[in-house]
Amino acid sequence: MDGLTIGEVAARAGLAPSALRYYEAQGLVTATRTAGGARRFPRSVLRRLAFVRAAQNVGLSLPEIRAALGTLPEGRTPSARDWARLSRGWRDRLDAQIAALEQLRDGLSSCIGCGCLSLTACALSNPGDAAAGEGAGARRLSPLLRRTPPGSNAGVAPRAPRPVGAGSGTEPSTPPAG
Repeated sequence: MDGLTIGEVAARAGLAPSALRYYEAQGLVTATRTAGGARRFPRSVLRRLAFVRAAQNVGLSLPEIRAALGTLPEGRTPSARDWARLSRGWRDRLDAQIAALEQLRDGLSSCIGCGCLSLTACALSNPGDAAAGEGAGARRLSPLLRRTPPGSNAGVAPRAPRPVGAGSGTEPSTPPAG
């Protein structure tokens, strides 16, 4: 059976095999199976994966990327014209993100420059903590810039602090004599 193994695709695309399995489960890429159940990917999957990475860098969600990929032709490798059609709408999105980043850049020095370093008490950016009534999170940050970066644990509930004396088995139960 022809095709690239999951390891070959992972190495060529710079992704973990687990990411490829996830993308397959999400309908972003497809693979055939050998008699033994091993995945085999067509070489064209490398273009799709490059598209997925570019689309993520623009800020598209996986459902948006899946919908865009769903418009590609079946049975043939997408052409440069196909990719150009898909990415045409990204320009406005990128321009909006650039404007939001410029606003963030231009506002950083005025906020940090006052010296208080406290957005809850800052007389310039948040007098009287008025932002608290707008909800949780970075309310002054453009919504385009609020997405959680890949690999971060933002949005994960923090663990409760360990009670004093509750050892993990890695630290001594009594302080060393000294």
